[in-house]
Amino acid sequence: MTAQAVLLPYGDTALIVELADLGQVLALHEAVTERRQGGGVPGLLDVVPAARTLLLLADTPAELPRLRDQVGALLREWQPPEPGAPVPSHGPVVRIPVRYNGPDLEDVAGLTGLSPAEVVDAHTGQPWTVGFGGFAPGFSYLVGGDPRLEVPRRAEPRTRVPAGAVGLAGPFSGIYPRSSPGGWQVIGETDVVLWDVDRDPPALLRPGASVQFVDATDSGGVP
Repeated sequence: MTAQAVLLPYGDTALIVELADLGQVLALHEAVTERRQGGGVPGLLDVVPAARTLLLLADTPAELPRLRDQVGALLREWQPPEPGAPVPSHGPVVRIPVRYNGPDLEDVAGLTGLSPAEVVDAHTGQPWTVGFGGFAPGFSYLVGGDPRLEVPRRAEPRTRVPAGAVGLAGPFSGIYPRSSPGGWQVIGETDVVLWDVDRDPPALLRPGASVQFVDATDSGGVP
């Protein structure tokens, strides 16, 4: 097993791997997914990445010992990226048109020392990577954007943020998949549906995918 990875039991149907950072989490997530698709991880029901852990869920408690053996063998041969290495991305780029008219755009400009137009340029200037999901079905924490956009959450969260709101908080960007309370700095909005139970898979954004925001402010939402 690699020095950076710690494999631990997590209840009677799951294992959790503790890793150095998100880059290692996504690299291991991809390695497990590839081996699973090749039939090399029998008994694995689901894989769930987080900021520094990877959860592996077994089909049944009886499958857990075999899953532990398979994952342990994978970890012994796996070569993780160095801590702090760029977060990997894979698959096609998901383009998200955004109308940059959010109520916090001016505040973000003030916090970063950029003009509102420069905030938009920074947000759209390079792809983001889907790190992990959480908060609500379809919500993804996006990483790897322009570091100048790292801003704190709002001092006073809103009681209602509309579906499609595009926001910033700390090193992350994200899109609210449904109306909910929230404290992120909202800089725009999109009509893209993040979660659809009739879609397979329901979540549009999957861990490790690339997201390219596109300025659609003056085009009615269509880039």
